[in-house]
Amino acid sequence: MYVAGVAIADTVRPLYVWEVPFYPSYYVPVADVRADLLDQTSTVTHSTSRGDAVHFTVRVDGEERADAAWQYRESPIEELRDHIRFDWNAMDAWFEEDEEVFTHARSPYTRIDILPTSRHVRVELNGVVLADSPHARVLFETGLVPRWYLPKVDVRMDLLVATDEVTHCPYKGQAEYWSARVGDELEENVVWSYGTPLPESERIAGYISFYNERVDLFVDGVRQERPRTRFS
Repeated sequence: MYVAGVAIADTVRPLYVWEVPFYPSYYVPVADVRADLLDQTSTVTHSTSRGDAVHFTVRVDGEERADAAWQYRESPIEELRDHIRFDWNAMDAWFEEDEEVFTHARSPYTRIDILPTSRHVRVELNGVVLADSPHARVLFETGLVPRWYLPKVDVRMDLLVATDEVTHCPYKGQAEYWSARVGDELEENVVWSYGTPLPESERIAGYISFYNERVDLFVDGVRQERPRTRFS
């Protein structure tokens, strides 16, 4: 990872640690960290599973990232004791090999599959058709519900209102959002698209997808049950 163009750590021996269930964090061996760029602070934080962590400020050529790294020196998990964890957002850039990684560390257990389908897909909101396409692509992502992506020419873009919402995915890239307006109702940030997705997701470049938790999705004329997820 880099700060101000300087490599703070460079390793082929990171640990993947699942602090949250959705994706891992990198823990880097102390021997592979530029210790001369770290200053220990008075901050100590506690994790019920990992123990107490001492924190470090990263300083590079006048750039300072306070408490941006920490170490569980006496962790009950012995493997963590000689490793340092860096705050993802406090670093300027992260790389796996020579490819930059965005948002968070990629999980080795997550897979993206994008398949063209001849199944007819229709999207409605309060009975109004927002999209109708025989040229959909369905995206399968490990642990998530399938997402149906449709060509813009098959979407009622006149019913969509662009918003300032932006999200990032380490497998797909940066997404832009729209709200859907039907009559007096505005369903906010229910539609998204990846204009320039990452290489593994190029098949959905410029395609439109809807949160099927919040709209009615029909596949070959059959209304799909709305999934219950954190996006509902």
